[in-house]
Amino acid sequence: MCASPPPARRRSVVRSLLRLWPYVRPVRARLFGAAAVAVVAASMGLVMPLVLKWIVDGPVADGDTAGVWLGGGVLLAVGAAEALLFGLRRWLVARPLAHVEATLRSSLYRHVQRLPVAFHDRWPTGQLLSRGTGDLQLLRLFLAFGLTFLVVNSATILIGFGVLVVQDWLLGLILAVPVAPLIWLCVLFERKFTTAARRVQDQTGDLTTMVEESILGIRVIKGFGRHRSQARAFRALSRDLMATELRKARLMGAIWLVILALPEVFLGAALVLGVVRVADGDLTAGTLVAFMTTAMALRWPVESIGFLLALCNEAATATDRFFEVLDTEIPPEHGDHRRAASPVPAPAATAAPAPDGIRFENVVFRYPDSPAGAPPVLDGIDLHVRPGETLALVGGTGSGKTTLLALVPRLYEVTSGRVTLDGADIAALTRRDVRAMVAVAFEEPTLFSASVRENVLMGAEDAGPGELERALRISQAAGFVHALPAGVETQVGEQGLSLSGGQRQRLALARAVIGRPRFLVLDDPLSALDVHTEARVEAALRDVLAGTTAIVVAHRPSTVQLADRVALMSGGRIAAVGTHAELLRANAEYRHLMTGERSEVSTG
Repeated sequence: MCASPPPARRRSVVRSLLRLWPYVRPVRARLFGAAAVAVVAASMGLVMPLVLKWIVDGPVADGDTAGVWLGGGVLLAVGAAEALLFGLRRWLVARPLAHVEATLRSSLYRHVQRLPVAFHDRWPTGQLLSRGTGDLQLLRLFLAFGLTFLVVNSATILIGFGVLVVQDWLLGLILAVPVAPLIWLCVLFERKFTTAARRVQDQTGDLTTMVEESILGIRVIKGFGRHRSQARAFRALSRDLMATELRKARLMGAIWLVILALPEVFLGAALVLGVVRVADGDLTAGTLVAFMTTAMALRWPVESIGFLLALCNEAATATDRFFEVLDTEIPPEHGDHRRAASPVPAPAATAAPAPDGIRFENVVFRYPDSPAGAPPVLDGIDLHVRPGETLALVGGTGSGKTTLLALVPRLYEVTSGRVTLDGADIAALTRRDVRAMVAVAFEEPTLFSASVRENVLMGAEDAGPGELERALRISQAAGFVHALPAGVETQVGEQGLSLSGGQRQRLALARAVIGRPRFLVLDDPLSALDVHTEARVEAALRDVLAGTTAIVVAHRPSTVQLADRVALMSGGRIAAVGTHAELLRANAEYRHLMTGERSEVSTG
């Protein structure tokens, strides 16, 4: 039996943070140098009490004015050197840590781009955004400030306690008494704070998701008058986040209270004992001044422990969240991992395969996160789209049409069986090769915050102005594009929402056809067009489809007319294949889908 994962509180902060080492390693020399400079700078602050001791016990006691001025000059020089060293530390870490953050962000973005569509089906966008922005900023803050001062303050405390013990071991021993209780309290604090820190970052991701969805869906929210209900939902999430933040604040307040109060009690005891010993002649006034000045110099390093521990925990949580995405496995380029499950043997490697169109051979597909034992979405699909043929896919809602189309460009991987393009199993090709051969246009067109030209050229980056114009003509987009303020250079805005649904769909179609693809996959690409524009697009598409092998999801007879043959899908299977006329005549389910006519014949 597999062991259950360890609870969150037993997670190792150090082990989590060490996972950042590959990103930090290239700039380690400057980081270590900055830490060393900071330790030296902090040590300069511990030199000042020794200078004060010399001034009090020497020139002040002897009435030597020149010695006092000399001591003051030394203190000024030490202070200036400390300030310069801390400035040097900031200069050493600024550029390399900005580089580390940029590298982390680039790694995350590149990995997210390569992850399969199934991953994005499961993950809310806001969670990914919060990992790529807030979490990475937190990591940079930790590396630039928290990590450095954790090292510096720890070194300062150790050196400072050494100085205290050397000055007077009895007073130093008094200040060492609260160390053990503080360590125990810090360990307890770390366990509780870890849970709260993780919850805050996850809730921030949820809130980011809601904000993003509300902005993208603002037309729906306003159209249905749902701004109040959305505001209530937002307030509920905000209250949950606020409650968790307040729990974090209470934990921070409690640990700061103890860290501030406990040492002060023992510092007061050491001061009283020191004054008594000076009065008895057992201790010089200069030694007491130096001791108390050193102890006061150690206040910030000791008081910062709570803050630095909290920052370490938040950084460790941010690291865990970052690597949750990066640890998600990218499916292999080639599909040998599932070839054994396929009942169809792979073809022998040969020279360039003869044109064979698109074949689905006993294809079975389940979504990766489907419950065990759930029926497949596609079950035993056998279908051949001949070279140069256009096949229309028709079926009721949920019959599997869109899923079947998504297998051709390998947006999803088949569970078993195989898909071939001109005889080559797509699982044996790289995704780059597959997507160089296959162009797609989806029913819900996605445009980016870029110009019309940049959006269309995503289908073929090296296409020239002539090819761009041809694609716009085929999709019947040239008229409205040239009427835009800057023509093809007009920025379409986020999601292309400055355009109508039909205009977005036509640009998506232009993007699909601009590269003259060998294989074309169209998911109901004309659904948002009026009947007149649809007729013009269909007329232009006929020439394009004559020179490519295409599969088109169709819901209207006018779109079906573009196809040479029609495949009827039902319940994840191919129920019938034939021409439009043949299926109208022989298949009651197809006739009902195309005409709305009901029949007593079972539609299965």
